[in-house]
Amino acid sequence: MLMESNSVKKLKPYVGVIFLQFGSAGFAIVAKAALNQGTSHYTFAVYRNAIAALLFAPFALFIERKVRPRMTFTIFLKIMILGLLDPVFGQNLFYAGMNYTTATVTAAMCNLIPALTFLMAWILRLEKVNFKRIRSHAKIWGTLVTVGGAMIMTLINGPVLGLPWTHQSHNATSSSNSVDNAQHPVKGALMIGAGCLGYSLFYILQANTLKTYPAGLSVTALICTFGSLQGTVLTFMVERGNTSIWAIGWNAKLLAYVYGGIVSSGITYYVSGVIMKEKGPVFVTSFNPLAMVIVAVLSSFILAEQMNVGKVIGALVIVIGLYLVIWGKSKDQKEVELITHQQQKLETNILPTKASEATDNVKDSHSKATSGSNAV
Repeated sequence: MLMESNSVKKLKPYVGVIFLQFGSAGFAIVAKAALNQGTSHYTFAVYRNAIAALLFAPFALFIERKVRPRMTFTIFLKIMILGLLDPVFGQNLFYAGMNYTTATVTAAMCNLIPALTFLMAWILRLEKVNFKRIRSHAKIWGTLVTVGGAMIMTLINGPVLGLPWTHQSHNATSSSNSVDNAQHPVKGALMIGAGCLGYSLFYILQANTLKTYPAGLSVTALICTFGSLQGTVLTFMVERGNTSIWAIGWNAKLLAYVYGGIVSSGITYYVSGVIMKEKGPVFVTSFNPLAMVIVAVLSSFILAEQMNVGKVIGALVIVIGLYLVIWGKSKDQKEVELITHQQQKLETNILPTKASEATDNVKDSHSKATSGSNAV
């Protein structure tokens, strides 16, 4: 029974990150529909985070009222920066960049997040890398292979697989049209790349913040609150006099706001924070390209879109890369557990030794006192 509970505990982080990627894949679909209807990316970010703040704040106040640490100026500043990095900086740059480049380039650029997170975590010594150990090479090459697989899925097509549940799509036509409509592809790619950098910095700082302020729901609610407030200020500065962008109706825009607020902001921030406490930010972001595989499979079944050889090969490469990263991280985890066990064993052995030494000292003192009294 104990072994079964340990197995379930070890499996939880993997189930969590896969769940996050399903949520991310769903959001990609509803967000694209909203943007196609003319949604402003500024109000998109504001409404998304405002909804998340309204929903998660009551839970944070009630559930963590007894365990919430005291707020310090340093923690407050970190949460303010977190609200800027993802809800304002990352999201706005990402969606703005989509307007200047093609969907293919956008999807390819998003897969910079695992590599950027790994690089920054390595520089900041949040991720241990020892070139003499095979597990470190597995993490490095696994990250590169995963990104490479995502690039294969987006940049290489190949022959179409004639699956019975799909039909002839017009991907090639739409792709060429999007290329023609892209006015500033370099500008768009740079904006998306900057947005990915914001996401990576967000994950790094979030992991650091949760170490000193371990109240995940409260951190999530505060990030979304500050993000929506800062985003509102930015929107009023950039879109002065344009009040039509704040309009809300019963359409794909509202669905995107609610879905993005609940799943992509609230749940994602909280669940990724919980997983990062145990596994670190690199583990969480290394699964990001898996969302592309999920979108490709779901699109094939639900939307009857064509599956080609490039997507299948890219998906297989992503799986191989993820396996390498997971294997390297599991070896790191085993080493940490071994060191912890040895330290506990050493402390267990030291305590009885000190207790026996103290007892011997008491006996010696007693015997000396007894011999002294007898001499008298």
